[in-house]
Amino acid sequence: MSVRTLVVDDDFAVAAIHRGFLEAMPEFEVVGEAHGGGEALRAVDALRPDLVLLDIHLPDISGLEVLARLRARSGTPVDVIAVTAARERETVRQAMSRGVDNYLVKPFTRTAFLDRMREYLAQRIEVQRLGQVLDQDEVDQLMHHRPRTAVMPKGLSAVTMRLVIDALRDCETDLSAQEVADRAGLSRVSARRYLEHLVSIGKAEVQPRYGMANRPAHGYRLT
Repeated sequence: MSVRTLVVDDDFAVAAIHRGFLEAMPEFEVVGEAHGGGEALRAVDALRPDLVLLDIHLPDISGLEVLARLRARSGTPVDVIAVTAARERETVRQAMSRGVDNYLVKPFTRTAFLDRMREYLAQRIEVQRLGQVLDQDEVDQLMHHRPRTAVMPKGLSAVTMRLVIDALRDCETDLSAQEVADRAGLSRVSARRYLEHLVSIGKAEVQPRYGMANRPAHGYRLT
C-alpha cells in the first residue's frame, strides 16, 4: 500500500516540485498540498495522510507549532519529515524534541530527496516488521533511525549526522570542517566529530588541502 502524503510548503512552486519528486516514486501517493500551518492541520484532519512533508517557515503558524499540535492530537499518528531551509541548531533541536521523524535541509538535489524518502520507507517497513514488545537493540534501532548493524557513537545524533552528510553531498568539491559547520548550522568542533566518524566508518574521506598562510589542512568528501 502506498504512503499517503501531504506536502506542506508556503511556496507553491516548491510544493509542486516536491509533489513531482514523490509522484515519481510508486511507493508514495500525494493526497494534497497545504501552504500554511492552519491549512496543514485542517488537511491532516480531512485527508488522514500517513506522512506530512512539513516546511518550518509558514506564514501563519510555525511548522514547529504544527508539529507539536500533530503530536498532541488523538487518533492514528502521522509521520512528519521536516523539509525546510531552517537549519538553526535550536530549530533542529526543537523539531527533534517535538517528534520529527526526519529532517531535510533546503536546498537539496533530487537525488538527496529521493534518498531520504527511501530511508523513510526502510524505517517504516522496519517498524511494521517489529513485534509489539521490543528488546533493547530494537529500541535503539528505532530511536536512532539506523540499521541493526550500525553503531552511532555516544553524543552523536542521526538527525545531525544527516545534516552533515547533506552538506557534503550538495557540494561538488571537498569541504573543510568549518565549511561543513557553516552549511549544517553547527559549531566547528561538532562538525568535526561527525566528519571523523564518517571517515572512521568509510563513508567519507580526507582530502589534503591548504588553509591560511599555506598551512596544511583537511577537506572532507563522501566516498
